Amino acid sequence: MEDLDLGAVRAFAAVAEYGQFTLAAAELGISQQAVSKRIARLENQLGVALFERVRSGADPTPAGRRLLSHARDLLVRADEAVAAVRDDPGPLRVAVLGERQAAMRAMRFFLEQQPDRDAEIVLSHTEIMRSGGAVTSRDALLAGRVHAVFARAGGGPRPLPARVAAAPAYLEPLHLLVGKDHPLAGRAAIALSELRGTVIWVPGVRFPSEWADYYRELAEFAGFTIDSRRRPEPDRLASANTSTNIELIVSRVAASATLMTFSGEGFETPWHPNIRRVPVVDPVPAYPHALLWDATDTHPGLPDLIAHVRANYNAEIATGCWAPAADRALFGVRD
Repeated sequence: MEDLDLGAVRAFAAVAEYGQFTLAAAELGISQQAVSKRIARLENQLGVALFERVRSGADPTPAGRRLLSHARDLLVRADEAVAAVRDDPGPLRVAVLGERQAAMRAMRFFLEQQPDRDAEIVLSHTEIMRSGGAVTSRDALLAGRVHAVFARAGGGPRPLPARVAAAPAYLEPLHLLVGKDHPLAGRAAIALSELRGTVIWVPGVRFPSEWADYYRELAEFAGFTIDSRRRPEPDRLASANTSTNIELIVSRVAASATLMTFSGEGFETPWHPNIRRVPVVDPVPAYPHALLWDATDTHPGLPDLIAHVRANYNAEIATGCWAPAADRALFGVRD
């Protein structure tokens, strides 16, 4: 069998990550036709179809999903080989879950403090959404595709190996989002104990992940029930013209007198005139965002990022917060 073409493998990985040939082409700096030809050549060589066309673009077939982790490993090793020859470590690659996350602003602040730093912010939300939540940004770190990630250190279906180190980045208090006609819409705050016996819509926990574990533990502690269905109520939306999942979630909550969901204090929730935020207190449920990295990674930019995150962690916020047992020691949250 002839050797795999790295260009074709890179095109395959890009389409799998972005879910569209056009986006993959833009990322690779080549035409969509060139991407299609590379994928076709790889499929012919392997004798299997790697993608199936769907309304939103392209999804990996079972064979494509099996190939994906190997393809990523191959590309990482190839890039490392090139960097070793050139004596160039390349940019510091740091993964965040999405542009609306507070981690994005934290990374931008770091880069503003070090304008000469060669670094890339890698958005991992597309991969997570397209994979159904089975793969998180932590897996990008384990696969060597990034040097660090902002993510929860505890929980998840796959425990982190001992080589992964963690530093507390920030504790993010949770708020309730409700519509203007919801009974809680006029509240300045709500005690966590008042949520006992209620049902809270959290559609992002349908699949195994570290954040799904967080919300399950919070629900058990506070005594509420999680509704993880995609559509918990019949649609009351005047229009379905919402461009992202989070916009759809916000629109559903805004149109309901009964739905409520969580949003982090630092999360940039899409604006809606009928949405009300209600802080949760006594104690404040806080999501533990950590900086994770491979302790064996020798990238020269990593120590500065680690030192920056450690120096800017606000430990005072831990007083009066609730966090899962697995995260309390790292963040200084007392039982």
